[in-house]
Amino acid sequence: MTYPRPVMSPGETLCLLSDLADPGSREFRIATERGPRFAFIVRKGDAVYGYMNRCPHIGATMDYKIDEFLTRDRQRIECSYHGAEFRIEDGFCVLGPCEGQKLVPVALRLEDGRVILAP
Repeated sequence: MTYPRPVMSPGETLCLLSDLADPGSREFRIATERGPRFAFIVRKGDAVYGYMNRCPHIGATMDYKIDEFLTRDRQRIECSYHGAEFRIEDGFCVLGPCEGQKLVPVALRLEDGRVILAP
């Protein structure tokens, strides 16, 4: 992946499912109504989940290094700023200061092995 990362629009392929570790994560820049924003995807099995790269607790970005959003055991999403943990499948915070809150989802679809940003 090149830097700075290009801004992806709805309908564009973010990556191939096979490009992601299982489980694994990757950050992207996506076009929004308010301009380009950072988002990330997480692969778990044959499914992918997308979220805005913004912790609901204080609004900080969540990755501790490029494309790393998962706990050490790779079972949950983790905010590197304060250690909050979120379920991969729905972005629900199960541990930390924002417990009970959720990450903002990003719509994706899988098509022929490609991860596509949905409208």
